[in-house]
Amino acid sequence: MNNFTTDDLLQFLYNETTNEQSAAIREALQTDWSLQEKMQKLKTSLSHLDEVAIVSPRIEVLEKIFNYAEKSVEELSEKA
Repeated sequence: MNNFTTDDLLQFLYNETTNEQSAAIREALQTDWSLQEKMQKLKTSLSHLDEVAIVSPRIEVLEKIFNYAEKSVEELSEKA
C-alpha cells in the first residue's frame, strides 16, 4: 500500500503525475477511505480558491513603492 502525500494528490489533481503515479493513486482511491476523504477535502479547497477574488493594491500604495525604489536608486547613484 502506498502512502501518498498531500503533494502527490495535488500533483494528481493538476495532472502533473506520471501515468504510473496516476494509476497508483486511482487504484488507492478505490480502496482507501481516508485517502478518498483527503482527496475530497483537497478538491473542495481548490474549488474555493477559484472563488477568491484577487485584489490589486491601491494606486497610492504602488506609487509609494515606486517612489521609495526611485529614491533608493538615486542614493546609490550618488554614492557611486
